[in-house]
Amino acid sequence: MSDTKLFARKTEGEWTDLGGGNRRRVLLHTDELMMVEFAFEEGGIGAPHSHPHVQASYVAEGSFEVTVGDKTTLLSAGDSFIVPSNTVHGVKALEAGRLVDSFTPKRADFL
Repeated sequence: MSDTKLFARKTEGEWTDLGGGNRRRVLLHTDELMMVEFAFEEGGIGAPHSHPHVQASYVAEGSFEVTVGDKTTLLSAGDSFIVPSNTVHGVKALEAGRLVDSFTPKRADFL
């Protein structure tokens, strides 16, 4: 555990530009769990996709149209959602906003 980063500050972490006004930064991770912040401009799209990781997401700012599988709903700051493994999901930012996603296991493709 001595090599594991246990704390992160809001000023730490490099943003990765995802195009379309979207960006992400890895906050913390172990092999078993990863926390990632995503920032979206108004109208930004998180295109439908799936992955083997279980994902839990918290809406930190803004409002989003969120689709998980065949269900779609509107979520705003303070709301959250979960994505089971291998389930197609995506978001559309109805206003500028941020999501904080946790993945298990870690998303090695983000490192």
